[in-house]
Amino acid sequence: MTISDQVRMLCARLNISVAELARRTGQSPQNFNSKMKRESFTISEIEKIADATGTTFERSFLLSNGEKV
Repeated sequence: MTISDQVRMLCARLNISVAELARRTGQSPQNFNSKMKRESFTISEIEKIADATGTTFERSFLLSNGEKV
């Protein structure tokens, strides 16, 4: 699943449009949609999405022994 798919699912679960999420993160809907198509979100932008939606985004590497880094 791509990050864009996850963002769409998040919007659906929160009953907001992608355009509304773009505005909440301080971006134009056009710019946000371009990033969705290109899969070009930075970690900082993903964190802004989480802040704007009152959610938490977890990121880590999972080693073969199950340890998170």
